[in-house]
Amino acid sequence: MTDIKCKVLVIGAGPGGYVCAIRAGQLGLDTVVVDEARAGGTCLNIGCIPSKAMIHAADEFHKMTHAAAGPLGISASAPIIDLKQTVAWKDGIVERLTGGVGGLLRKAGVKMVSGRARFVDGKTVAVKGEDGDTQIRADYIVIATGSAPVELPFLPFGGAVMSSTEALSLTEVPRSLAVVGGGYIGLELGTVFAKLGSKVTIVEAEDRILPLYDKALTRPVHKRLEELGVTVMTGTKAQSHEASVLTTDAGDVEAERVLVTVGRRARTQGIGIDELSLTMNGPFIRIDKMCQTSMRGIYAIGDVTGEPMLAHRAMAQGEMVAEYLAGHSVEWDKRAIPAVCFTDPEIVTCGALPGEIDGTKSAEFPFIANGRAMTTERDDGFIRVVWREADNAVVGLQGVGAGISELSAAFSLATEMGACLEDIAATVHAHPTQSEGLQEACLKALGHALHI
Repeated sequence: MTDIKCKVLVIGAGPGGYVCAIRAGQLGLDTVVVDEARAGGTCLNIGCIPSKAMIHAADEFHKMTHAAAGPLGISASAPIIDLKQTVAWKDGIVERLTGGVGGLLRKAGVKMVSGRARFVDGKTVAVKGEDGDTQIRADYIVIATGSAPVELPFLPFGGAVMSSTEALSLTEVPRSLAVVGGGYIGLELGTVFAKLGSKVTIVEAEDRILPLYDKALTRPVHKRLEELGVTVMTGTKAQSHEASVLTTDAGDVEAERVLVTVGRRARTQGIGIDELSLTMNGPFIRIDKMCQTSMRGIYAIGDVTGEPMLAHRAMAQGEMVAEYLAGHSVEWDKRAIPAVCFTDPEIVTCGALPGEIDGTKSAEFPFIANGRAMTTERDDGFIRVVWREADNAVVGLQGVGAGISELSAAFSLATEMGACLEDIAATVHAHPTQSEGLQEACLKALGHALHI
């Protein structure tokens, strides 16, 4: 057995873990990171990066397929997609990025150990790897083990029933696909396959899709799904799957394949966390404002600490923990974390929603009045600002629209810097751009919108 001593040990090389390790290394802390999979975690290998690649490919194919029916005067012969080649292109992107993360870790002086980690005690971790066992003793340990898809007992993964991981590696477009779970993962991937030609049915137990988002933001997404030929069954519970048929309490659904996306669970089992008797918050590890657990010297970041399960949240936590361990004066602040749903159209939300804070009001600017949106044939959606009446401080920003994810930085920056309505309204926004909707929403809030 190999013995290693270090200052900081990070368990998990996903977005939170590798960022924490890189920053700790940059700050001169002797750092080791352990993971049994490739660096990058779920997000880079089997999650947000490959899914966005597939979303792009599906969008391009759909545009070509329907170009002749549009108003632009474009005609094209019927396109054909080789999904195997598409997946190979997606995998190539993943390979480049995972290799890049490995290079960044090495550049920061971080030692990488491959294998499955398990706590021996609050300072020691045993790693079982293909090349032998390693015991690592550290002054500080950061748990960054991420999350995994939730499996339904009546729809176990295997065969025709898939998690998002398997769906992202399909080499043939299924004739019919049932998506169990109408959250963002299910809708993103369901839309991909609908655009590629699958007959897609969304089965959601709640009374509407994207139940964690407010109705105004989800309405344009629902309408777009219907335009794409997707059947949306809300208030419906899946029961079983056999012979290309998904049985539900509202009737049978044609389904050559079934994609189950009913949430994700924290990866806390099998690494010895139970033996440490850490204080839990339900299934998640409870942390304080410094991301420290109930045991001194042990920290937790990312999905294992609960919602929101966002890669950029994990990254921000990882960076903060590294700087804190290096003696910097920092504190975790989650007020300005944007969340993006890469549906069609996309949804962005940051800060408070209407009605969440007393003494606030909201105003919207519709993209139907935005020149840039019109010229891209996507004038569905809007931008909304939530502000505090007492001082006009912006406390929340939301939007839904094609490509609106690129405004997430503007939303979070305005919230983080404590902008008021007048700050944004007085900032000259380039014309014609989608971002003008942000300025116009603030102008409307001030009572003098220019374009509505």
